[in-house]
Amino acid sequence: MPVLPSWLTEPLWGQFAALLPARPAYVPTHPLGCHRPRISDRIVFDKLLQLLRFGCSYQAIADTTCSATTIRNRRDEWIALDVFAKLKQIALESYDRIAGLMLDQIAVDGSITKAPGGGEAAGRSPVDRGKQGLKRSGMTDGYGIPLGRVLAGANRHDSPLLAPTLDRLDDLGPLPYNVTVHLDAGYDSDKARALLDERGLHGRIAHKGEKAPIQASQR
Repeated sequence: MPVLPSWLTEPLWGQFAALLPARPAYVPTHPLGCHRPRISDRIVFDKLLQLLRFGCSYQAIADTTCSATTIRNRRDEWIALDVFAKLKQIALESYDRIAGLMLDQIAVDGSITKAPGGGEAAGRSPVDRGKQGLKRSGMTDGYGIPLGRVLAGANRHDSPLLAPTLDRLDDLGPLPYNVTVHLDAGYDSDKARALLDERGLHGRIAHKGEKAPIQASQR
């Protein structure tokens, strides 16, 4: 059973395949014919969709058609070619053209996730007994559509990640005249306000010590 319906995966694959560089057809050259041919890009693409859909490990999704190592290597190859960055840009532009992004209202916030495999950006998590974790500084439009994110160690504060997160706005082209950035109390500082002023952005920042409306009751 496919992880996603074909009416969605087929056009997505068509757009993704158009971003891949042309490769010469495989011609076996080993005299004994024992070299395995390159795994099809489509197979790896489907495996990556399964990873995104189920959130499982590479080992769990690997099978006789494609190993976990092949999935990782092809993923890294496509990252180096900026294929995913280009696909994200196409998706945002298409959504903006069809449904419309609410770019005059922006929200930025951080969240902590586990990172049992470590990685260059991972750090000790203050909410998981010092285990490896990631801080994800994410940005959305007024409708909650993801616009970009920045990764750092789980022990990093949200505030220093505000500038690199807002840098992702540069990929969206011209912005509305008056953009409001919504931030929680973790960004309640003169430094954050000065940063927004430098970029011509209006900040709506929750104040430290004041309860948010959802926390106003005694429950």
